[in-house]
Amino acid sequence: MNVLLKQLVSDGALLWKGLYETLYMVLVSMGIATLFGIPLGVAVVVTEPNRFLENKKINFVLGTIINVARSIPFIILMVAIIPFTRLVVGTSIGTTAAIVPLAVAAIPFIGRVVENSLKEVDSGVIEAAEAMGATPWEIIIKVLIPEALPSLTLGLTLTIISLVGYSAIVGAIGGGGLGDIAIRYGYQRFQGDIMLKTVVILVVLVQIIQSLGNWLASKLNKAA
Repeated sequence: MNVLLKQLVSDGALLWKGLYETLYMVLVSMGIATLFGIPLGVAVVVTEPNRFLENKKINFVLGTIINVARSIPFIILMVAIIPFTRLVVGTSIGTTAAIVPLAVAAIPFIGRVVENSLKEVDSGVIEAAEAMGATPWEIIIKVLIPEALPSLTLGLTLTIISLVGYSAIVGAIGGGGLGDIAIRYGYQRFQGDIMLKTVVILVVLVQIIQSLGNWLASKLNKAA
């Protein structure tokens, strides 16, 4: 362990920079994707047949958008939307540019996560709210989302971990972060120690994120 720590410290500045860029890409793209993904997932659920805002056409369109977007491999999506990325941030290279494809890939993923979580809510609770005269907005805000919070937390944790993996892929096209370091130093310059260090950091990062997600979901479950 001491040997490993010494090895990590020896390239500390480079690895810290990579870790910072990875966290920057993941957290910003996750924030953007959550803003769009949660309403998307809620809209899919409430427009289903026999739901309080039933609308088969809208439900079909939204479901199709999610399925199509999730069917495209991330590396292809990343390249295909380069013109859109340039339109949004003015460039297709760098950590800020990498946020665009990461967010675009995460939105349908979160939409499906939200959909699955909301479907786990007991229909009797929703019917009780309707019987008490709650509006659709009140049912969504005060019943559906609060009841699904533990499941939503675990789903969003899974999304963050997926984005960590995607952030390593964007390193292949100059996106920065730990993936970029692993490719430039570990693969192109045959510095196996750098490759090993980036893998160790990514493993530790994922373990921390998963542990925090499990802890928060447990707290919310007990509070419910």
